[in-house]
Amino acid sequence: MTRKARQPTTEEIRISCSNCSLAELCLPHGLTEAELDQLEKIVKRKPPMQPGQHLYRSGDPSFSLYAVRSGTLKSYYTTDDGDEQVLGFTLPGEIVGFDGLCDGHYTSNSLVLETSCVCSLPYERLEELCHTTPGLHRQIMRLVGREITLDHQLLLLLGKRSAEERLATFLVSLSKRYHARGLSATEFNLPMSRQDIGNYLGLAIETVSRLFAHFQEQELLTVNRRRVVLHDLERLTGRIEGYLNSVSARPA
Repeated sequence: MTRKARQPTTEEIRISCSNCSLAELCLPHGLTEAELDQLEKIVKRKPPMQPGQHLYRSGDPSFSLYAVRSGTLKSYYTTDDGDEQVLGFTLPGEIVGFDGLCDGHYTSNSLVLETSCVCSLPYERLEELCHTTPGLHRQIMRLVGREITLDHQLLLLLGKRSAEERLATFLVSLSKRYHARGLSATEFNLPMSRQDIGNYLGLAIETVSRLFAHFQEQELLTVNRRRVVLHDLERLTGRIEGYLNSVSARPA
């Protein structure tokens, strides 16, 4: 009888940050070889997670940041009335879990939208490394700053832009993020539903569907269920830049 090979435990699984294709987007960016060696000692790769699973829920004790290696996560908050507010979508090379740094508990939920793999970065070990690894401390601060910037951009998006500008901004942002990962900037799948997009952008699902049809009529894109092909990224970007130019031209 052939004995099955023992599967490695999560604790035994190690990854090489220096060889990761997402290194330029994730925490290892800008670290020296010695600093990478120290970081790799604390990073753990979790088993693949399936759609519908939660990486963590609001109120769960917080122990780690999580770097996404593959797949997509949705961050959302549930109000006291039970309503859901989508906070954003995490792509490969991006990190979630910063909201757990405040009081030892996560304040948001992180839901898996498609089969995903993540790396666990324990808070305590990261804090220890930050004291002895200046490059890592700078990178953590950069990522926290990016989170704040994204929050500000979302407030601007929801407060000042039209429905058409909101969807155009969302699609251009996804295009840039996929391109940074070596993927096509003009053809990609939307891992999130129309309902999630509408919730994130502050639009009704009917409005999102109508806008996709409108953009398709204008030959800006083709959409087939979740597959999107951007035919004129320059014109789509112009919708956003035109708004920004009009804002900057207004008298103070």
